[in-house]
Amino acid sequence: MGKKARKEREEKRESFAAKRTYQKRKSMLMTAGVLGIILVIVGYSSYNFVTMQGSVPGAPPGAGLLNDEHAHTSILVRIFGDKFDFTSPAFQIKSSWIHFEGQDGDTIHRHSTGVTLGYLFGTLSLTVDDECFVFPDGRQFCNNDDYSIKFFINHEQVPSIHDYIGNENDRVLISYGNESPEEIEKQLLELDNQSIRK
Repeated sequence: MGKKARKEREEKRESFAAKRTYQKRKSMLMTAGVLGIILVIVGYSSYNFVTMQGSVPGAPPGAGLLNDEHAHTSILVRIFGDKFDFTSPAFQIKSSWIHFEGQDGDTIHRHSTGVTLGYLFGTLSLTVDDECFVFPDGRQFCNNDDYSIKFFINHEQVPSIHDYIGNENDRVLISYGNESPEEIEKQLLELDNQSIRK
């Protein structure tokens, strides 16, 4: 019985050692797998961070860093001679990048390089292009045989302001209707007399 008992004990020891070795190997492989996954995630995140080149999720296309610049532009919008009112809460601070603020509807505050007026109007749910001025409720004021939309930047007529980046103290007029040159001059004079709040 001594030989048989010894043999059984040796087999139990070998079986126990084999189980222990298997468990250690399994634990090490799982740890290596988890570390591998973490390294892949960190590597991917690092690659994305490096290749973003300054862009921030949710930033306007082509914008610099938020608060890398602060410019103020005066704007006047006249539709059939009536002044469009940007003082309503519906048009105040809809984006940190460019907005109206402080119940002032005359001054655009741009807080980053590269942010266009087209982006501003998009944040306000307005469409302003070389053909139409479209309100959030769907009302449209489009070019036709009798009326047209006109854009002026610092008294100079331009075909569109969609891609325009307003500079400090610029003055922008959007006029829709059938105004005479004299009426446009009156609107430009009104724009010149608007104060730019900083």
